[in-house]
Amino acid sequence: MRRKTAIVVGACAALVLAGVAGAMTAKHGDERPVGTWQQAPGVPRTPVAAEASLPPATVAVRSSGEAVPSSASASSRERASPTAPTFSEPSSAARKSSHKTDKTPEGAERVLESAEAAPGRQRVGELLHVGKLLGYLAGPAKQTFRYPGASYVKVHFSRMAMLPGDYVTVANPDRTESYRYDTENGGRWAMSISGDTAVVEVHRALDPLGLRSALDGLGVRVDRVARGFSRTEQARVPAPASVRPGRSGREESVCGADTSTDAVCYQSADPVAYIKSKAIARLLINGTELCTGWRVGPKNRMLTNNHCLTTSEEAYDTEVWFNYQCAKCGGYDVFKPTKVWGDQVVSTDHVLDYTLFSVDGFDDVAKFGYLTLDAARPAKGTELYVPQHPAGEPTRIAGAKGEKAGNCAVDNPDYTGYAAHSDVSYFCDTAGGSSGSPVLSRKTNKVVALHHFGGCPNSGVRGDLLAAKLRAYL
Repeated sequence: MRRKTAIVVGACAALVLAGVAGAMTAKHGDERPVGTWQQAPGVPRTPVAAEASLPPATVAVRSSGEAVPSSASASSRERASPTAPTFSEPSSAARKSSHKTDKTPEGAERVLESAEAAPGRQRVGELLHVGKLLGYLAGPAKQTFRYPGASYVKVHFSRMAMLPGDYVTVANPDRTESYRYDTENGGRWAMSISGDTAVVEVHRALDPLGLRSALDGLGVRVDRVARGFSRTEQARVPAPASVRPGRSGREESVCGADTSTDAVCYQSADPVAYIKSKAIARLLINGTELCTGWRVGPKNRMLTNNHCLTTSEEAYDTEVWFNYQCAKCGGYDVFKPTKVWGDQVVSTDHVLDYTLFSVDGFDDVAKFGYLTLDAARPAKGTELYVPQHPAGEPTRIAGAKGEKAGNCAVDNPDYTGYAAHSDVSYFCDTAGGSSGSPVLSRKTNKVVALHHFGGCPNSGVRGDLLAAKLRAYL
């Protein structure tokens, strides 16, 4: 059975209690901005890959127990009972990631990951080793992890030894986003906290005589933290090259000038495209890597690329963020995303480069709608639009309404992907993180391709092939 997480969430000044498993749910119909994607002066999104590497950063732990970086520069779960949240260790791809460690004078250890994420995924954060004990005789009841400028903070528990009735919460400072975890074994990621600060607290049942508190060997250990890059840092992260066997090495690409814009910019000018963009999600994989996914059909089904995730183990370790969109055209304030966990992989295929999976907490995301695969093959010149999460940004849409067909339009309906005749090619702008995005026809507003390759032309797996392959699951 799936692990269950009790959640307390809210938007701005309102607190909303949600007792649904594994989800963070914004107040229904609440479209007020609750955070910001930009922590530093803006920089333009760079085409394809940037050559600059991230500057080093170190992490210190204050005597008060607050973990802070010394500079503001670069930052599978298991099955369990319905009342106990569980997670598994990071995927093998992440464990094999090359890294080295160094220690600050204060003794806090930082993991320096390799510059590249797993093939096909966009790197959107870094892992930091912190090694903090909380609760009982082990340490303080509360620990604050703050990384100025971080877009999110995600903690990993290596140990959770608590008495029945005791629990841990991970929240932002004002507790408008909060997740509860009950007694279970260690080796689990918590859901990420949007923003640059996460507060971890051990809550104990009443103990007037102090007998429970005197028990030795109990406590909660946070061994590492995933820190999300700010927008400025993200612009310096190279786009992922495709290097797996059979891949071409092509990257997600901006073809000429970047004409994609924030999804909210379409709200009045192209309301259909804006509404359709609500069905896509930002996939945070293994704490620091990104792809795009989207709801396909009315059932609990999500679609992304096979090169983004392939197994249920990877899906369990994937956060699925809906409504991660800018609140204002050209601005940086964002809506509170609704976060749920990935669940079961239903079907996957390397040649057609798709993975169909479900989510845990479907009722919380059903309101965002779904997209439909087009059973007909598109003709050359068909105008397109592509909602996506390029380079970790809030939802953007490539393909402005009325744009000339020479840019975001079908260039070749008979293009070679992993196999001959498998793809549709186009020049719609994409970037690292766009893998798994839907490519929609402006004529039908149905998905005619599942984006997976860049290189100008960019290309996606034909929607009609996917419709035939997945009909029994949708």
